[in-house]
Amino acid sequence: MDKVDQFMLINAKYFREEQVQPLRNALLAADEEKWNLITSMQFKDPMVSFLLSFFLGELGVDRFYLGDTGMGVGKLITCGGLGIWWLIDLFLIMGATRDKNYFRLTSML
Repeated sequence: MDKVDQFMLINAKYFREEQVQPLRNALLAADEEKWNLITSMQFKDPMVSFLLSFFLGELGVDRFYLGDTGMGVGKLITCGGLGIWWLIDLFLIMGATRDKNYFRLTSML
């Protein structure tokens, strides 16, 4: 098993299913210097985002965790959009986390 397959096996849960194959192809083309940076990256866990959203989402903690400070402040001020924004984010936060991880990794490549 080569290092790309090993990386994908360990980290595939941090990305959307449709992002895995294009990401694998991009990783195959990465040089050794980039591999040192890639292997040291830490990704946000979608399940942690969901749990933060479920328990503390009305305070915007889930969005602060992702680095979306503006949305976090908005949720904090409106108490999660009076519960509506909180409920919608329960369904969207895991995908948003995977998208953030994908963007961080592809910007490194």
